[in-house]
Amino acid sequence: MPMPEPGRTLLICCGAIAREIVALVGENGWDHMDVQCLPARLHNTPKAIPEAIRDKIQTARDSYDKIFVLYGDCGTGGRLDAMLREEDVERVFGNHCYEVFAGSEELAQLIAAEPGTFFLTDFLARHFERLVIRGLGLDRYPGLRDRYFGRYRKLAYLAQSHDPEIEARARRAARRLGLAFEMRYTGYGGYEGFLAARAACPKPAARKA
Repeated sequence: MPMPEPGRTLLICCGAIAREIVALVGENGWDHMDVQCLPARLHNTPKAIPEAIRDKIQTARDSYDKIFVLYGDCGTGGRLDAMLREEDVERVFGNHCYEVFAGSEELAQLIAAEPGTFFLTDFLARHFERLVIRGLGLDRYPGLRDRYFGRYRKLAYLAQSHDPEIEARARRAARRLGLAFEMRYTGYGGYEGFLAARAACPKPAARKA
């Protein structure tokens, strides 16, 4: 496999946002950026996220001039940031993709208006049955709904697209959980601003001997 050309940038992201990041890179003509993703299922074991990302960084370091990580903290309890400081690699802001998509201020307003809010993105709306219903066993044990979602009052769909089918899936998800529905269009949110600011003159990834 040929080595990437000089000047290339690697973006390491979660599989749950890979579709959006690939589309964002393509729409902006950032042909020097490559996208590599890790499985979305890593969110089930967040302590494994930092080392999985470190492996990606160290494998790619000599092949790319710049590396950026498109993960929030994602439940790592600060371990991800500690690892990235060691590797001298920058990540997007935020605790999770909901905050990056919606923005810190708007997300805080949504939570303040209704603390019992369950969030969906396009990815989660598309895969709601598999990840939530079957993943939590609600298809086999419907009574678990109250255990998992009894404290929730609203489902907020943070939409990355204007896709009627995905919106319909999100609305069905709200009905399935017995929650009020709200939709906010975010587009690419903070991911676009983060990458646009670094597309022209980002900091090179540190090289280790």
